[in-house]
Amino acid sequence: MTQRGPAMTDYGHEPTFGTFLTPQNHDPQGPVRLARISEAAGLDLVTFQDHPYQPGFLDTWTLLSWVAARTERITVSGNVLNLPLRPPAVLARAAASLDLLSGGRFTLGIGAGGFWDAIESMGGTRLTPAESVTALEEAIEIIRGIWDAGERRILRVDGEHHRVAGAKRGPAPAHDIPIWVGAYKPRMLRLVGRAADGWLPSLAYLKDGDLRRGNEIIDAAAEEAGRDPARVRRLLNIGGEVTETREGFLRGPVEQWVEELTALALEDGIGTFVLGSDDPRLIQVYGEEIAPAVREAVARERAATGTVPAAARRGAAAIALRRDGIDYDTVPASLAADAVEPGDRAYESVRHNYLRAGSPGLVLRPRTAEQVAEGLAYARSQDVPLGVRSGGHGISGRSTNDGGIVLDVGALDTVEVVDPVTRRVRLGAGATWGKVAEALVPHGWAISSGDFGGVGVGGLATTGGIGLLGRRFGLTIDHVVAAEVVTADGRVLHASREENPDLFWGLRGAGGNLGVVTWVEIEAMELGDVVFSQMTLDARDTAGLLERWGAAMEKAPRELTSFLVLSPARRGQDAVAQLMTVYAGADTEAAVSELERLAEAGPLLGHQGYLLPYSGVVQPAERHHTGGGDPAVRSGLVTHLDGDVSRAFGRIASSRSSYFLQIRATGGAAHDLAPDATAYPHRHQNFLLTAMGAAQPALDAAWDAEVAPYTDGLYLSFDTDTRPERLLDAFGEAGLARLRRVKRAYDPDNVFRANFPIEPADDVR
Repeated sequence: MTQRGPAMTDYGHEPTFGTFLTPQNHDPQGPVRLARISEAAGLDLVTFQDHPYQPGFLDTWTLLSWVAARTERITVSGNVLNLPLRPPAVLARAAASLDLLSGGRFTLGIGAGGFWDAIESMGGTRLTPAESVTALEEAIEIIRGIWDAGERRILRVDGEHHRVAGAKRGPAPAHDIPIWVGAYKPRMLRLVGRAADGWLPSLAYLKDGDLRRGNEIIDAAAEEAGRDPARVRRLLNIGGEVTETREGFLRGPVEQWVEELTALALEDGIGTFVLGSDDPRLIQVYGEEIAPAVREAVARERAATGTVPAAARRGAAAIALRRDGIDYDTVPASLAADAVEPGDRAYESVRHNYLRAGSPGLVLRPRTAEQVAEGLAYARSQDVPLGVRSGGHGISGRSTNDGGIVLDVGALDTVEVVDPVTRRVRLGAGATWGKVAEALVPHGWAISSGDFGGVGVGGLATTGGIGLLGRRFGLTIDHVVAAEVVTADGRVLHASREENPDLFWGLRGAGGNLGVVTWVEIEAMELGDVVFSQMTLDARDTAGLLERWGAAMEKAPRELTSFLVLSPARRGQDAVAQLMTVYAGADTEAAVSELERLAEAGPLLGHQGYLLPYSGVVQPAERHHTGGGDPAVRSGLVTHLDGDVSRAFGRIASSRSSYFLQIRATGGAAHDLAPDATAYPHRHQNFLLTAMGAAQPALDAAWDAEVAPYTDGLYLSFDTDTRPERLLDAFGEAGLARLRRVKRAYDPDNVFRANFPIEPADDVR
């Protein structure tokens, strides 16, 4: 860390600025107006004191929720919330809920309580100072335990003052909510150092030297706990006036404020300044003039001294968990602040993907194509595996690894209309299809994707995209008209029919083998409401059901697309089939007629139908993945579900080698393109068969014996068999040869080899 003298410490926190507003209730909208003024002035944070026993105040939690709903960008927090009157388990769920509803704009400022007569008057229990510290530590454990939704064990904390006896965890917040503690005494400061994310005192309550002494106590406790002291943000409630002449500390012209706040940032480590004022003019000056100037002055000084950002510092406990083969000290500066290591609290939320457990040594999270190139160059310099992740939903699990580096482009998640006339939309590779569908509803548009809103754009739009609008509109890749891609040598290229056409061809079907796609442009389709059907059929006659359903789908109009999930008979339960079907149009009469024909495939056990936007079918989903059972998956394409194919798939279902079986109807508009129009060549098959099991050898043996003889092609996204012949199944002989030539041109060193490695064509160089 950068030292500026024996009592001067800069922890490297990015400066942030906020307001500390009075939650008075004589004009209930007054605090809300000031919060909106704070946001308009460019401030980062708005906070409110919490005194539930004060009849002249609004309830702070209600006010926080209301303000979050009336603002768009600014973070909200209590300053600080009164723990003795807010049970920690309930507070944790309320905090997570507000964070989810606000899109990650909540921070938990909390205090142990101080006005004990008033607290007792409201039913709280009086505690001694020592008991208050113990109670706060127990509360922090409970709150973090509730937020840890990925932990499958129920939560038990048997504290002296706060207890939970088997509480269910969750929900997980939208982001890693920091816990800031209002503290002054040494024992409380030591708790901040070992367990909290921020120290939030008020300058008016501090004597000369208290900041330095407080920092020293927190630093020592943090280091003893194996943390870097910079993991604790230092915040400060301040007050003052902007005047024409210097009249005292923070009482003078703007230039004086800038000078004094900059000194507090660089010499006392303050990372967040919270202005206690209900004066709208002062708030505006603070946000529009003072805060930007302080940010600029701090950045200028840090650039000169080489200060390491707080987010890039780690304590002994985190460093001990680093993996071999990665030079953590040389992570590019532009990526270091957002990088996640095994010792970081955010690690559990980024290590796994949807179905696969992972333990990467480093997760890089670039925010621009240039940062992707930097991260890629760094990853290539390390002798460890590389994974590339967009949404983290990939069934094969290649977007995570063990001990390697993951390049996670989830931050590249914009959805932007480029040309409303042609309905051309630019989608960041890290966006999810649920977010895309939601963003396009106001335009009356949709893009055919898969069947789950949590899937990332980058994976699906470079592989295929057999989705619930597929028979009407074709595959997702069929509508991709351009892409930006970072190649193995760090070039940022555009690919389209006019620019790098060979790369453009390969990206649509084998994109993961050719580079890191940062965005794609797609021509959306005009689509209003759709009819969405969920139907359950008796599948005891499995082969007959599949054959009848398949025949109905081949005769159906293109508006109808249906997916069938087969649940084989198990433990006394009869086999059933669940149909998820979309009629891509609002003609309910035609939709009902087609759905009735599907229902004739087997005895109908249940049916629900809805008229809704496509965003109601492919809904936004949680990004946090906890891994799974590391399943084995096999897939294959067929043209017809005739008797032989249906009986073979039925035998797989009854073999116990598979616990999940699905058939997706494709065809329709997907047949409109020539087989060589994209790297995905399968333009005549009508069905995609998929089986998922617990063990690859057992599933391979059953699949190879029963189903493989009837398949004609492969959808790589749904397969984990790594035998080399799968590449021929996926791309065909001519397509694979062409892909190897494209690979030689753009990735001759085979950097992108985790995703079914395609060897570059032989080249004499």
